[in-house]
Amino acid sequence: MTVFGLIIINKAGGLIYNKTFHDGGLNKISTNDYLVLAGTFHGVHAITARLNPLQSGSAGDRSSTSATGMLTRPEPSSGLEVLESENFRLQCFNTMTGTKFLLFTDTTQANVDLTIRRIYDLYSDYVMKNPFYQLEMPVRCDMFDRKLNSYIREINNR
Repeated sequence: MTVFGLIIINKAGGLIYNKTFHDGGLNKISTNDYLVLAGTFHGVHAITARLNPLQSGSAGDRSSTSATGMLTRPEPSSGLEVLESENFRLQCFNTMTGTKFLLFTDTTQANVDLTIRRIYDLYSDYVMKNPFYQLEMPVRCDMFDRKLNSYIREINNR
């Protein structure tokens, strides 16, 4: 089980952090490609969050029918959360502020949602509480890097 990399995207779709943890995992891409990937994912995530099909008004679903008998839409979806291929899995965690954490893992990696939550906790503790960090700007916090590397090394060595 392996964690390959992490990308953090700000609420405007800009890349603010990227880190590769396992050299044998994903192919190397340029910094420009990471910027394109962040912007593209941000757009796809926004579109998938708006996709909300009409559903029938059965008792088990969250949609309802209006007084005229017309179908209504259920609660809004959260957008793209998991993208899985035969070689890797991409898990997205979207915070309440719109920051997105994209974690690239092996397809057999267990508890990816817990891993990404722990990474978010590290981000909250060592980036957001850093008085020198400016919101929406690239993350340059040594303590965050050290704690993140330690945590991912622990996961990759299991």
